Amino acid sequence: MSSPIVGLHHITAIASDPQRNLDFYTGVLGLRFVKRTVNFDDPGTYHFYFGDDTGTPGTILTFFPWPGATPGRRGSGETIATAFSIPLGSLQYWRERLAAKEVPATEEFHFGNVHLAFHDPDGMAIELVEQLMTQATQAPRYSDIPAANAIQGFYGVTLLERSIQRTQALLEIMGFHKTAEEGNRFRFAPAGETRGRFVDILLEKDATPGHMGAGTVHHIAFRAADDAAQLEWREELGRHVGVTPVQDRTYFHSIYFHEPGGALFEIATDNPGFLIDEPIESLGEALKIPDWFEVHRTQIEARVSPITLHKFNKDSVEAEVSA
Repeated sequence: MSSPIVGLHHITAIASDPQRNLDFYTGVLGLRFVKRTVNFDDPGTYHFYFGDDTGTPGTILTFFPWPGATPGRRGSGETIATAFSIPLGSLQYWRERLAAKEVPATEEFHFGNVHLAFHDPDGMAIELVEQLMTQATQAPRYSDIPAANAIQGFYGVTLLERSIQRTQALLEIMGFHKTAEEGNRFRFAPAGETRGRFVDILLEKDATPGHMGAGTVHHIAFRAADDAAQLEWREELGRHVGVTPVQDRTYFHSIYFHEPGGALFEIATDNPGFLIDEPIESLGEALKIPDWFEVHRTQIEARVSPITLHKFNKDSVEAEVSA
């Protein structure tokens, strides 16, 4: 392909409490709340976006925070761990921060690296891994975490699969090739050094199928440089799997398909980004909905739960934005 996939664009998961979800990812992990919008397929509920200061592709973790959503279940055909990259030398900072925030954490070792592992309030598995980044990271401006320790974007994901051959074949079509093997864990990556480039497959032949719900990943999205590149990938992937038509997600354009093991994949464009409908200084502070739902704004605003965005600076001075 003329426009290779270089890594992850975003990851979308499910939560059960909008305010608790917002507080954890901004107040504990220090991510920027870059967009509050609605689920385009369920516009009476939120869709939250967290990332670096501008929501750079490869940094974006999004949630469908459905109030009262029942817990999901870890299983095959799912993304079972989401790993973020942190700067070299910052692991001890994060050990201490998580302990201070009363977030239990353990340490795992994969391919020679320490993975600081913990769970969000819904039980979603999160990992932090030290990594030397070749790309500049825009630390969130309203976080109390020093830029030298701030999350840099994604490191990668772990898929749980009952078999590997067909999923491996699809990943190879996408430009991800096996780079390492460790017991029943297999690592795939594309060429290059971009953020979010690692896809691990954990092979458990007797794993039971997963069940979607709070604390589970809904889908993972890979990057397409632009719309032309996405259309090329749609044509190529369509020879191997069923692929949806292009969907307009306002901040990017998307196509979706299931990999052979069952996990939902997406390819999303880098363009147009999160600055098209509000200034950088106030990202995430107002409810943004697509033009085709504006006629229903009053009803939508009445249905979604009020939330308060807590903003911190590096001196831990707090401000609040309620909506």
